[in-house]
Amino acid sequence: MRRLVVVVGLATAFVAGLFAADPEAIRPDKKVKLFNGRDLTGLYSFLEKNKYADPLKVFTVKDGVLRISGEEFGGLSTKQAYRDYHLRVEWKWSGKTYPPRVDKARDSGILVHGIGPDEGSRGYWYQSIEYQIIEGGTGDFLLVNGAERPFLTAEVREEPNGQIYWKKGAKAVRTDRKRINWYARAADWKDTIGFRGPDDVEMPLGGWNASEILCDGDTITAVVNGKVVNYGTQASQSAGKIQIQSEGAEILIRRVEIGPITKKARERYRP
Repeated sequence: MRRLVVVVGLATAFVAGLFAADPEAIRPDKKVKLFNGRDLTGLYSFLEKNKYADPLKVFTVKDGVLRISGEEFGGLSTKQAYRDYHLRVEWKWSGKTYPPRVDKARDSGILVHGIGPDEGSRGYWYQSIEYQIIEGGTGDFLLVNGAERPFLTAEVREEPNGQIYWKKGAKAVRTDRKRINWYARAADWKDTIGFRGPDDVEMPLGGWNASEILCDGDTITAVVNGKVVNYGTQASQSAGKIQIQSEGAEILIRRVEIGPITKKARERYRP
């Protein structure tokens, strides 16, 4: 009986996420605006050099829009941890870029299930799973290290370039290192400003985008402008803070909203 209890306990731990997360993580039961359109209430910044101070005004709010300049690497995080939710972020590129990515693809991202210290292992992003926002690669999954190395499983195809791309029905692979590319990311993608792939779902510079992330237990569904572009399962962590990155490119955000995962959303965004 003791052995059975241990086995069941381990199985439950795997389903719930293997790495420690805030036990007070909220499971939302209604839609809530994480960005209120007026100020940064409920949020806090952490930057590579200035830590909890923001002398460069990387994060500012004007006319209902949050501006993240990208001038210093870091992010804007929720103070509260969350689990089992549907997140919607509406954003667009504004154009300005900063060193070391002046001539590189405009880059940002949404970190989910953030745990551990704010500096993580890089000095500015905590351990988490990233929904990437980058020209040509919005919807990729990246694993951001902290004290541990998070992992995620996805059905993927592997291209001659050695990279993996989500493909429903393909072989399931667990990774803690490789980026899981969204299904139609250009195989010849280059880290150059303004990059556009032939099948990109993301709007070009100046167009508003809707990024949605469904975190349902240990599964993560990535949606770009209403289209499912990536899907991961058996995530090593399934609760934590949410952060929007500052990563060298100016990005404007008009909505950050979280709510429960409805039956309608599950059906609409079923992989």
